Amino acid sequence: MAVGFRAYLDFERVDESLVKEYQTIPSSNIGDCVKRMNCMFGGIKSFNKKRLVGAAFTIKVPAGDNLVAQMALDYAKPGDIIVIDGAGYQDRALVGGMMLAYAEQRKLGGFVVNGAVRDIEDIKNSTLPVFAIGATPLGPYREGPGEIGVPVVCGGQVVMPGDLLVGDADGLVVIPRQDAGELLEAVHKNLAMEQTEMAHMKDGTYSEEKHKKLFTDAFLSRGGSFA
Repeated sequence: MAVGFRAYLDFERVDESLVKEYQTIPSSNIGDCVKRMNCMFGGIKSFNKKRLVGAAFTIKVPAGDNLVAQMALDYAKPGDIIVIDGAGYQDRALVGGMMLAYAEQRKLGGFVVNGAVRDIEDIKNSTLPVFAIGATPLGPYREGPGEIGVPVVCGGQVVMPGDLLVGDADGLVVIPRQDAGELLEAVHKNLAMEQTEMAHMKDGTYSEEKHKKLFTDAFLSRGGSFA
């Protein structure tokens, strides 16, 4: 078996109907509903402020080499999010303007890079969302190895092929494919509750007593006291 040079293309993606349902839901509300467990960290951020929602097409590459990431662009399906685990290495870019242009041509859904990107002006002008840790003008090697369709780690979170990714100005959250349907109802309830309470805060009708009780009770239940 060619360990390090493998491509697993036959995997189940999150249902397209669920991708559409999550299109307008903020990542922060999803993060609340997964108990803050599935949010990416470690500096991964948006480079062009475009919203990202779609199924993960995962790639694992060695630091600074994008041979297999380039190859993946031909095998991902329209709407797929290219998730590249480059081990957090930032001295060579794994994605740049030409890759973006080709991904647009193939109608892919965006990029999440556990590493660096380049051609920032191209990224800003692209229709595709791009999330990464950093930027550098130095390009990658193209020697391999690399694997497609394997579990990867980005921003401290495991991403499985076909998982749902939601990203916005706040950051990225990973929703395991098998949890996306069940989670949707909780996310809608959380968002509706938050919007209602925020509206009351803005019009001055939110109960100050309710707010005080909620957080004071939590403080006291953890052994807090007033001096």
